Amino acid sequence: MKIGILGSRGIPNAYGGFEQFAEYLSVGLHEKGHSVFVYNSSLHLYKQSQWKGVNIIYCNDWENKLGTAGQLIYDLNCLKDARKRNFDVLLHLGYTSDAVWHKQWPKTAVNMMNMDGLEWKRAKYGITAKLFLKWSESLVAKKADILIADSTIIQDHLLKKYKKHSAYIPYGASVFDTPNADILKKIYLQPFSYFLMIGRIEPENNMEMVIKAWLASQTRYPLCIIGNTSTRMGKYLLKKYGGTNIIFPGAVYDTETINNLRYFSSIYFHGHSVGGTNPSLLEAMACDCRVVAHNNSFNRSVLGEDADYFRKVEDIILVINTAIDENIIQKRKKSNIEKIRSVYDPQKIIDDYEKLMVQAISTKTGKSPD
Repeated sequence: MKIGILGSRGIPNAYGGFEQFAEYLSVGLHEKGHSVFVYNSSLHLYKQSQWKGVNIIYCNDWENKLGTAGQLIYDLNCLKDARKRNFDVLLHLGYTSDAVWHKQWPKTAVNMMNMDGLEWKRAKYGITAKLFLKWSESLVAKKADILIADSTIIQDHLLKKYKKHSAYIPYGASVFDTPNADILKKIYLQPFSYFLMIGRIEPENNMEMVIKAWLASQTRYPLCIIGNTSTRMGKYLLKKYGGTNIIFPGAVYDTETINNLRYFSSIYFHGHSVGGTNPSLLEAMACDCRVVAHNNSFNRSVLGEDADYFRKVEDIILVINTAIDENIIQKRKKSNIEKIRSVYDPQKIIDDYEKLMVQAISTKTGKSPD
């Protein structure tokens, strides 16, 4: 198959969620014999035409100058190029700035839409933005050939709200089994003697709630928060809490470093309150973390009983200050690792996408791809 992937800033991953997904999915599909093209922002630091056999197409991106409007233009530029490529499948990663251009989707390709999370629930958006995102969601739910939900919660929402069936394919993560405590030295941390939180520093990820609980608790363990501190929320947290025993290393994308930080943490706080199956949660599970997660349907659908949960500051304080049987911790960790191997294995995710693409092409054209 000739496959195009757009909607991310590009590969190799230097940003996060969709970019990481685009990276391993594109490489995996290439290794299975398909011709794969990933659209990269012109702002991406990587400038080669291929990466690990995957073709890269660069399109002009003015997000650094125009903000959200720049994202809309970047998506339009990608779609204009895609119309010339004769793709069998065009995988759209998210609808935030894509839906408005649905008339530009190539008609000969199968347009598959990864619906991501319920974007309109994010606290960072105002009323106007939320209304736009709801409209975008409804539009792509009607226009896309195939809808993909990374969470059963999203799948249920699409069926209930739009009477639209979707394919459930979550994200993946690989079990981490090569720990190296020496890597912690560059951030001045000791193994199993710190708390960790990773993610975009945005209100809906509840980082300030964790900080407040950590400050009010009896712990002497430092708190390490990994994320881009140049955001509005990031600057606010730095200014307000920079003088405390909180470590803000900024965004870290080196896989070995980030996995070791996860593996050697005493507690991994996952504060994401909206979205589907979150890649950073899966990676924490794959790194044998003790997870303490925000109590919502998305997180519970992944973790089940294998985590502690919180909704308010007092819940987190109780978790920090209360001793827990080590056998319970190890049982939960083992169960989460088994979920990664059986449900969230990257190769399974790649295989599931390939099968869905083949089926979609067959349905649309009446014949299977060669």
